[in-house]
Amino acid sequence: MIRRRLYSEERYSPLARWSFRLALFSVPVVALAALLYRTGALDFQPAIVTLGAGLVLALVAAAMGVVAFFITWETGWLGIGRAIAAVAIGGLVLAGPAAVLARGMMLPQLTDIATDPTDPPRFRALTLAHPRDANSLVFGGAAAADAQRMAYPGIKPVDLTATPEEAFNTVLALVQKRHWHILDAIPPRGTRRDGQIEAVAVSPIMGFRSDVSIRIRPTSKGARVDVRSSARYGVHDLGTNAQRIEALMADLAAERRRR
Repeated sequence: MIRRRLYSEERYSPLARWSFRLALFSVPVVALAALLYRTGALDFQPAIVTLGAGLVLALVAAAMGVVAFFITWETGWLGIGRAIAAVAIGGLVLAGPAAVLARGMMLPQLTDIATDPTDPPRFRALTLAHPRDANSLVFGGAAAADAQRMAYPGIKPVDLTATPEEAFNTVLALVQKRHWHILDAIPPRGTRRDGQIEAVAVSPIMGFRSDVSIRIRPTSKGARVDVRSSARYGVHDLGTNAQRIEALMADLAAERRRR
């Protein structure tokens, strides 16, 4: 007598499969946006559009993964592992930008921050190297200064008891340590001339550029250091310029305490 075997067909969730594929695809899209912008192959706007497309793909993939998880859990279909992986990958892709956006949306729409908004350090060498389609290097005026003071009360000059020349050398060393691209470095000359350093800072992942001007001005007790950081593109710096200035000033203060 021939016995028949009964096979139970195990279905694979198509939603889990596609959520996983979308999540994987979002990773190279985001990476490509950063790579092409850093190498100059993409301008700012196309790079932002490409980055946004990658983040949308990650968001859709994560949402699909959540739905697929519950479907596979309830039905017993295969694919729960891929659904979980889609949520994890999408979450990792979205985590960094989401944190930056969440913090930035609570801050005023500024792109230019200075420790002395009434007399900000000027740009000279960077004026010649500034792209025509970039943000203006003219400071925003009284309205921008008031908004900055409200949002960043801790952004202030640093007064040093060191000579202007010593302060200049210390600041220059800190700028070099950060691997900013220095366009000009003019040392102070006694009380007759301020020292100035102009450099371009590049964000670590996307490579967004900000123009930085640092002024070392002689005072009766030593020297005062003022810093200005201006995002080259965009309508909102999401707080990055203030963070850059605060980090530099903190390192400068730490150097002062060591000496």
